[in-house]
Amino acid sequence: MEAFRESQDRVISIALIHEELHEDKRNDTLNFSPYLKRLARNLFQTYTLGNADTRLNVDLEENIFLDMDTAVPLGIIINELVSNSLKHAFQGRDRGVIQIKLCREKTAGCTNNAGCTNYITGSKKEGGKGTNFVLTVLDNGVGMPENFNPENSDTLGIQLVSILVGQLDGELELKIDSGTQFIIRFTVAEKQ
Repeated sequence: MEAFRESQDRVISIALIHEELHEDKRNDTLNFSPYLKRLARNLFQTYTLGNADTRLNVDLEENIFLDMDTAVPLGIIINELVSNSLKHAFQGRDRGVIQIKLCREKTAGCTNNAGCTNYITGSKKEGGKGTNFVLTVLDNGVGMPENFNPENSDTLGIQLVSILVGQLDGELELKIDSGTQFIIRFTVAEKQ
């Protein structure tokens, strides 16, 4: 049943994209911020039945228009990371916070703070015209084991995240010092 529910959530994340496109009368780009808010609300309705004290903070730059080749993998990545947090991060805890941030990147490169481990999946697009974005999904939960490596994970969800970050030609950074923080940097040709 759990595998069925996870697959269902992945399909719903894609279906929400098509719904947003239909409502917006577009067929080539998606205003990603409203979609992301709907996706996060849907995930919280699905997973918070027994975990009512988990809060969601969403910090999104408005008017980010993405094509389907970017929006679909990004939606599935967010689906995987948020659902993993809801399922695993707060076991044995009374409350928790999950935060999603999406914005244009102001500074380039990883800060390599203590507790920051870089896992590069693909590479940043060089020489192309586009906008750099940073997606951060973090929680203040129990965290990951110190030796956790998303590229060698045996869970389908984390394997899927790594593959999709590579499909976006992005970089995946993981911080595990207090809770879990996934930082994904990617470059896209932004649609107006």
